[in-house]
Amino acid sequence: MSDTLPDRLCADPKSPFYNEKLMETGVGIRFNGQEKTNVHEYCVSEGWVRVTVGNTVDRKGNPMTMKFKGTVEPYIKAADAAPGPDA
Repeated sequence: MSDTLPDRLCADPKSPFYNEKLMETGVGIRFNGQEKTNVHEYCVSEGWVRVTVGNTVDRKGNPMTMKFKGTVEPYIKAADAAPGPDA
């Protein structure tokens, strides 16, 4: 798999921008220089992210999201994270 990430990626399997292999690998997002862990969808070229709002869901069971504009920097999370002392 290449190290380049798509311009747009979504965590919803019903979305056309969903990529199962990337979601399993782990994608991190830096938004305006801060690490975000609740990003549901992002678009680099348009400069926005959709973040989930707590545990709230709509009537169809989809997470409620808010859209924020700014600088989006996606990256692949390190798969070789150091294991804890128990491992």
